[in-house]
Amino acid sequence: MKRLIAIVEDEPAIRDNYAAAFSREGFAVRTYPDRKQALAACAARLPDLAVIDISLGDEPEGGFELVRELRARAPELPIIFLTARDSELDAVSGLRLGADDFLTKDLSLPHLLARVHALFRRVDALRRPAAVEQVLRRGALTLDTERMQVSWDGQIVLLSLTEFWIVHALARHPGHVRNRQQLMDAANVVLDDNTITSHVKRIRRKFQQLAPQFDALQTVYGMGYRWVE
Repeated sequence: MKRLIAIVEDEPAIRDNYAAAFSREGFAVRTYPDRKQALAACAARLPDLAVIDISLGDEPEGGFELVRELRARAPELPIIFLTARDSELDAVSGLRLGADDFLTKDLSLPHLLARVHALFRRVDALRRPAAVEQVLRRGALTLDTERMQVSWDGQIVLLSLTEFWIVHALARHPGHVRNRQQLMDAANVVLDDNTITSHVKRIRRKFQQLAPQFDALQTVYGMGYRWVE
């Protein structure tokens, strides 16, 4: 079965261009011009990947709101922001909301397709883990790579794919420091220092919502991050 990509973009020409490119790559594609139509369609059937613009029609930040709503329903859905807005604030805001990648529209179609394929490789890797690592336990942490699920003391922690990979990379080797490049390699994304920091802060907040005293994810200043039991 073909993987389904949902494109949420209010400019018809741009929307059709991306749809044609994904179709040529063998993907099934559905397109939506605004947040409401996209949300209704995703409620009926989730796509395998959502590619979303920030500004949607009369909603300057409709894409942000859509991702917020999708994340509440489907924490593991791969999401890419693809937008003309290229400020650092927009990128950080998008990633903090749980998007797995943030790309600008000046990026070439081959580059966009490469990033999409890379994201799907991450999904496949999570769904076909090595048998010995299907369930990783570190103290109160349980990380189930077959179900793509993380729990703390028996309570589910809703992580995005990028967040899942970061926790996985750190928890596999407790006490070992992982620098920014190693975390990017594990997550198969290209992120700057500020974005890595944003992801780590978001991960901590999610664990602390369940366990206020959570301190297993530590910053080693000037070096990176480590997981301690």
